[in-house]
Amino acid sequence: MSRIRSQVFQNKVMTADEAAALINDGDQIGLSGFTGSGYPKALPGALAQRIEAEKAAGRQLRVGLFTGASTAPECDGVLAATDGVSFRMPYQSDPKMRQAINGGVTDYCDIHLSHSGPVVRQGFLGRLDFAIIEVTAITASGELIPSSSVGNNNVYLDTADKVILEVNSWQSEALEGMHDLYYGTLLPPANGPIPLIEPGQHIGQPTLRVDPAKVVAVVETDGTDRNTPFKELDAESQTIAGFYVDFLLNEVKQGRLPKNLLPLQSGVGNIANAVLSGLLHSDLTHLTSYTEVIQDGMLDLIDSGKLDIASATAFSLSPDAAVKMNDNAEHYKRHIVLRPQEISNNPEVIRRLGVLSCNGMIEADLYGNINSTHIMGSRMQNGIGGSGDFTRNAYISAFVSPSTAKGGAISCIVPMVSHHDHTEHDVMVVVTEQGVADLRGLAPRKRAQAMIKVAHPTYRPLLEDYVAQAAKTANSAHTPHDLRQALSWHVRMLETGSMVPSA
Repeated sequence: MSRIRSQVFQNKVMTADEAAALINDGDQIGLSGFTGSGYPKALPGALAQRIEAEKAAGRQLRVGLFTGASTAPECDGVLAATDGVSFRMPYQSDPKMRQAINGGVTDYCDIHLSHSGPVVRQGFLGRLDFAIIEVTAITASGELIPSSSVGNNNVYLDTADKVILEVNSWQSEALEGMHDLYYGTLLPPANGPIPLIEPGQHIGQPTLRVDPAKVVAVVETDGTDRNTPFKELDAESQTIAGFYVDFLLNEVKQGRLPKNLLPLQSGVGNIANAVLSGLLHSDLTHLTSYTEVIQDGMLDLIDSGKLDIASATAFSLSPDAAVKMNDNAEHYKRHIVLRPQEISNNPEVIRRLGVLSCNGMIEADLYGNINSTHIMGSRMQNGIGGSGDFTRNAYISAFVSPSTAKGGAISCIVPMVSHHDHTEHDVMVVVTEQGVADLRGLAPRKRAQAMIKVAHPTYRPLLEDYVAQAAKTANSAHTPHDLRQALSWHVRMLETGSMVPSA
């Protein structure tokens, strides 16, 4: 049976090449997709071929790209490789797109994910010419059944002048009913409170709305999501996860958290997945999650009976977990809700639910400031994503990371971060394989002492010396810094590729 159940939309079916021919130089495009799931599978490649053909003919075809978050090599990657992307927001993780951004080919606006939808609605970023959105199916009445991510799809469908739909038969039809599309997020002064008080609550409808008159093409596809395997849990990741879980258990013991904790948020990546594994092997039960993405570890927690409900905006699964998800979607949709990122990342809801945030970082400084986006202060890595949405508004905000990088050549604990994403005012806990730095309620000098304890032993003497020298230079000021010394850490890395102290 066709996934396109509406005759109106069946009449608009065409090839990806035919749909790509509708796009013009200077157009801005809102793409579906979030952390490698639910992105268009056919249109980006067809558009990339058209850009190259136009280039060969001496004509320019460059476009601006908006998404929910990262997509995949066959989406971000193929388009970045053409040098045909003039603008990109709000988050990306593709190596070729990163190269285009750092090479000055593509202007990149790194926006908090919770801000991206409202900014588009405001029109500040200009007219949105096209929305290209992947869906699982189209109902007989013309409603859209979302696929494996929601992201900003509702925003782009609402605001774009024209819409191209990709109907992907690889996505499980049993996803129908897993989504909760809330249409009450309006711009001030028309907006009101979001009536969400529990992670599993449904406050909207299961389908996306679209004006049929705006739909100019429907393309049928069957491509898989970018399902990237997680690394095997190593000893370091397991140690970090163990320290974080022990910290949470102690919060329960001290009466600051209930026995089933509060809703969990987990950033994307191997260490975050290790934390979920640590929870799996703990005595904690009846857990809940209010987060951005559903990772392998969350499926494992659901399977074990430890996780009752998980609310997110997308999946980010390994190939094996994606197969398990598709084969058992009827089961998992009793425990999973997928929402627009305007809701999943909404500060009001995060604060109300008392979310416990846990995110990765590139580096942290002695006073608890975090750099999660830039290498050596200048080169963009991926983007801030939703880490700021959760960190600023969490009940307890935590960052987890190994204490060193590049085989120990670089300390991830430094005197002063080379780029600020999360300030000391928002960061409560930092966890490395060396232990837990609980920064809550500490003045700067005591925060520095706590941070040195989670640094690698190789770098502790250097950090202790920095604190001592900075105290003299700053003449006992509130936050002691010696700017020359602080900058020399990063200068040394740039010049030698290492911070390892000389023998």
